[in-house]
Amino acid sequence: MARPGSGVLVSVNGLGYPPQNLARVVVWEWLNEHGRWRPYNVTTCHHIENVLKGDARGTVVLGQVDAQLAPYVIDLQSMHQFRQDTGTMRPVHRNFYEPSSAPGKGVVWEWENDSGSWTPYDMEICVTIQNAYEKQHPWLDLTSLGFCYLIDFNSMVQTNRQSQRKRRLRRRMDLAYPLIMGSIPKSQSWPVGASSGQPCPCQQCILVNSTRAASNAILASQHRKLYGGVTGPSGATGTLTVVRQSNTFAGTTLWSPTSRGGQAKAEQVQSLLSSANFPCSPALPSLPPNNLNRPGTQHISIGTARGAIPPGVPPLPVKNLTVSGPVHPAIAGITGILMCAAGLPVCLTRAPKPILHPPPINKSDMKPVPGVNGICRKTKKKHLRRGKNPEDVVRRYTEKVKVAPDEDCTICRERLVMSSGYEGVKGIKPEVVGKLGKCGHMYHLLCLVAMYNNGNKDGSLQCPTCKAIYGEKTGTQPPGKMEYHVIPHCLPGYPEAKTIRIVYDIPAGLQTTEHPNPGKKFSARGFPRHCYLPDNNKGRRVLKLLIMAWDRRLIFTIGTSSTTGESDTVVWNEIHHKTEFGSNLTGHGYPDPNYLDNVLTELSAQGVGQDNLKD
Repeated sequence: MARPGSGVLVSVNGLGYPPQNLARVVVWEWLNEHGRWRPYNVTTCHHIENVLKGDARGTVVLGQVDAQLAPYVIDLQSMHQFRQDTGTMRPVHRNFYEPSSAPGKGVVWEWENDSGSWTPYDMEICVTIQNAYEKQHPWLDLTSLGFCYLIDFNSMVQTNRQSQRKRRLRRRMDLAYPLIMGSIPKSQSWPVGASSGQPCPCQQCILVNSTRAASNAILASQHRKLYGGVTGPSGATGTLTVVRQSNTFAGTTLWSPTSRGGQAKAEQVQSLLSSANFPCSPALPSLPPNNLNRPGTQHISIGTARGAIPPGVPPLPVKNLTVSGPVHPAIAGITGILMCAAGLPVCLTRAPKPILHPPPINKSDMKPVPGVNGICRKTKKKHLRRGKNPEDVVRRYTEKVKVAPDEDCTICRERLVMSSGYEGVKGIKPEVVGKLGKCGHMYHLLCLVAMYNNGNKDGSLQCPTCKAIYGEKTGTQPPGKMEYHVIPHCLPGYPEAKTIRIVYDIPAGLQTTEHPNPGKKFSARGFPRHCYLPDNNKGRRVLKLLIMAWDRRLIFTIGTSSTTGESDTVVWNEIHHKTEFGSNLTGHGYPDPNYLDNVLTELSAQGVGQDNLKD
């Protein structure tokens, strides 16, 4: 319920019925995975209202007005948004606001996200901010709306009251949301919209009509379960059932003469699929209301009516896939629903869940890894090992070139026969060129000094061209703990070997001078993190190198999460780990026959090679 004076009128049963004979502004909203109603933009809302006027129980194709919304359609009868490429459904509703509120004036308030683009506030928050802005309040506390943010209108900044993080906000003008007058009939009295003519031949509309047929199939299957069969034409007590169409969509009558055998069922499926492309057929008496109008995100699913399956006919599994495959997940779901509605045996399976952890293990079952000393490593705050000075480090790994070749220095982009683009350092002339010992690449010595000063300053040097490492490279991993032991379970793909489990644990803390934002707090999400290796010779070799990389603080770093977009948080540092124990649904599990070789390559790229191991 909206706060008093927020500009919201009334919202009832998802469609909203404000007092009669009043002007009001309409905003259509969808429910996200966090339980918050997010507004469609003004152009989309005008489009939805225009479709609503023509067919109160029709379907709105959002891609017709916004290319970014091309996969989405809205069913006005069930008040759900359907994503055609994944089969995901979300509730939508129609909210009303006063004409003098922010949506009525075309005012949009937005905050700047981590990528630098602008995100609109929820409409209720937008209305509240605009009210305070018009009353010339210097600031606004959003705690009463459930958000720990403080809005400062003077600096146009939003501050998180817990983390003190600040974000810019802005106020911009757009078109006003749709304005309507008069009363609105109750939804159950709305007539089914009449359609005429041939269906649109475009692929998007074909998908929309297929979705309608799928919804009818769900209702038909439920109706058969409720009302059973009727006597057949020859007096047989078969299961010939007349299924009337739902009032959700216009379509044709569905028949399920299950006593005619498999050939008849195939003809029914073909007939049902062909009728899905003709939404203008006359509507028939309706069934009880469908069950699609439920809160929360949904995926199409179906239970098979086993009573309608002839004996001896095996069910046909149709998987609702969540990863790439020959059958698209939405099409797979719709296919299963249509076949079930026609009486064909179908088994629509749910997508499997990843198995992240092994079964519970007693402490006595955890054994040390053979050939590896200890079971735990800790890192503490310590000073990085430094060379005597940057010039000494550069001189240690280079030799002077008497005659420089006429080519570019890839650091400063100047010719090597010219002076360096960086200022001189005492004892090094700007025109001096050095060649790295292992790889032979050449640079201005001043450029190498500047590159070293901008890095970790740990006494090592890395060639910017071929990434060859000179010295011992260390990272900026925060303090934490690494544990490792053998557990009595095997990984998929390694049936003969037990499993090495690695547990990383890093607490949140403050960034130091080696991190992106010194003095600022960093978060540590998802710890302790469990990772897995096979307990064989190669797996133990990888573990030894991972321990070495941990000691050199190379496993983690502080940056921006590629998964959540959160900045100033602990993230993986280019050495991949397997965090899924019993499956490989996310790509971070087993079986993966190439993983051990790949991680050895990644470790070598960080300067942790197998030549570092002692026999």
